[in-house]
Amino acid sequence: MKRMFLLASTFLMLSFLLADNAISKKERSYATKLLKDTEKAVFEQVKGLTPAQLMFKPAPDRWSVEECVKHIAASEEMLWGQAEATLKQAANPEKKSEIKVTDEQLVQKVEDRTNKVKTVEKLQPENIPLKSTEEALDSFKKNREKLIDFIKSTNEDLRSHIATMPFGSIDSYQFVLFIAAHSNRHTQQIMEVKADPNFPK
Repeated sequence: MKRMFLLASTFLMLSFLLADNAISKKERSYATKLLKDTEKAVFEQVKGLTPAQLMFKPAPDRWSVEECVKHIAASEEMLWGQAEATLKQAANPEKKSEIKVTDEQLVQKVEDRTNKVKTVEKLQPENIPLKSTEEALDSFKKNREKLIDFIKSTNEDLRSHIATMPFGSIDSYQFVLFIAAHSNRHTQQIMEVKADPNFPK
């Protein structure tokens, strides 16, 4: 009986320690809402588009709606894989001082399309194995659901796992925000394509 009590006490103590390191309710809510809202926006922008509209390119060097969706889906999978890899490594809270952006600043920076960025070769539409808009949307939805489930339930100390990105350092919580903001960045790109005067009616 005494041993059982000791085990129970240890379990409770560990639970409290985990809870102390977990993200706050406000942080969890903010990330979940951002993930859901940006997912919804992708589906809303492609809903009802014809094959001609999906394939239309405003210029030879511009992406079509379908290419944007393929990029969103492939990026979602790759970025989430990178985020998971960061969490599997030892926590490195000593690098927190290297983070130069707030959560809100990070989201705004990623979503700002006035700052043009060339993607890596792997994520160029022609190098993505997804065959259609439908296949890309299915992949995106599956990976986004995994990410939403993760952020709603995790007790990981996301703020103490720091990743070094090409634009600077972010913690693993910000990595999740980055993924959500990235999909919105390219949702805006889809809207730009649809706003082109030559977009098929």
